[in-house]
Amino acid sequence: MDTQELKTKLSEKCQELGFELVEFSLSFSREGGHLSIIIDRDQPIDMNTIVEVTNHLNEYLDSINPIDNPYTLDISSLGAEKPLKKDKLDAYLNCFVHVHLSQPIKGENIYEGTLVKLDEENITLSYRVKTRTLLIDIAKANISNIRLAVKFS
Repeated sequence: MDTQELKTKLSEKCQELGFELVEFSLSFSREGGHLSIIIDRDQPIDMNTIVEVTNHLNEYLDSINPIDNPYTLDISSLGAEKPLKKDKLDAYLNCFVHVHLSQPIKGENIYEGTLVKLDEENITLSYRVKTRTLLIDIAKANISNIRLAVKFS
C-alpha cells in the first residue's frame, strides 16, 4: 500500500472515531519504521483518549496490514496550546486564548484572555491588567494567529 493510500485510510478511520487527522508521516531507518499521527477535535484530548485512539488504530492497522516492515506507531494531539482556526472559534467560547494581532491595539499586539463573545467579524476577550478585568473587541481580520493558552493563576 502506498503512503497516500494509507494516509487516506487512516484519515477515514480517524473521522469514524470522531477525530481529524492533522498530520501524518511515515519514515524508515535501519531500526525499523516510524508511523506518526497527530489528531485533533474540538473537545480536549487527554492521555486516556490518546490510548483509546492508539488501541483502535493499532487494531485497524493489524487488520489491513499496510506496512511489510516492523514499525512503531506514535499518536499525539496538537497539545494544550493548539492553534485555533478563526472560523471555528465558537467551540472555544469561555476558553483561555493567546491572540497575536497583525496591527496593535492600544500599543499591544498580543493579548491573553478568555474568549467571551464572538460574531462573524469580531471576538471579545476578557483579560486582566493587574487587578482589573477588562474587555477588548478584536476584529478577526486583525488576528495574525490564535491558540489555546495555559492560564497560570
